[in-house]
Amino acid sequence: MFGVKIKNVIFILLGAAIFSFGLVHFNMQNNLGEGGFTGITLLMYFLWGWDPAVTNIILNVPVFFIGWKYLGRNTFIYTIIGTLSVSVFLAIFQIKPFQMDLQSDMTLVALFAGVFIGVGLGIIFRYGGTTGGVDIIARLVHQYAGWSMGKTMFLFDAIVIATSVLTYLELVEGMYTLVAVYISARVIDFIQEGAYSARGATIISSNSDEIAEIIIKDMDRGVTVLAGRGSFTGETRDVLYCVVGRNEIVRLKNIIKGIDPHAFVAVSSVHDVVGEGFTLDENKNPITD
Repeated sequence: MFGVKIKNVIFILLGAAIFSFGLVHFNMQNNLGEGGFTGITLLMYFLWGWDPAVTNIILNVPVFFIGWKYLGRNTFIYTIIGTLSVSVFLAIFQIKPFQMDLQSDMTLVALFAGVFIGVGLGIIFRYGGTTGGVDIIARLVHQYAGWSMGKTMFLFDAIVIATSVLTYLELVEGMYTLVAVYISARVIDFIQEGAYSARGATIISSNSDEIAEIIIKDMDRGVTVLAGRGSFTGETRDVLYCVVGRNEIVRLKNIIKGIDPHAFVAVSSVHDVVGEGFTLDENKNPITD
């Protein structure tokens, strides 16, 4: 309905559950802060005992309706679902939380807080949603002030964490909060880029036609031929580019070496691949939905 996919909704709910579990059982139980609007809800919780499930909605919903036109219809719907489900799961996990006595090992707390929050948010982002808040504000600031979204989000997070340190966090707890925020950012990037890692190969050879033919025939992979010119020699030569699975790169190198041992080959990581042979079959139909 309205272009919203059930699969996306299910994964957004899953991401919200993971995010909320980490927030309740690691941040709230061990006096850790967080950046963004989540950090503000924690600040209100530790200072005045306000329920994060409630303040999450109070803070986010007005911002949604201010910036809805910058999200697009589907993202707006997914964002509403994500934010409301975070509040619901926060309320559920607070009813009877697991008691994990980890304050003697705050490194472990920061690690798990970062992983749970990063995995949860990464799944939400990957399936089209957001948790609102700073993301929407950053888009508005970019639109009207020209600041990059990354700069705005970093500044907002820094202000929230600094305020938390000045109010309820000890300096050491603030440092562990920074560790957790860094880990969550890295996990979010990993999930958004894709757990699957392919390899892209750039090949320069005087036998480019033969190499391309063998790759297409034996490996069933497409090859793109680009026109190249050496800046030193001025010589014009075809440049091949192809993307293969990580487990196929050795086979690709052996094919190239068998045809032209002197070929120049540059291999790079490709974190997300969309198209025939990876997400589409030979008939252009999705391999997985």
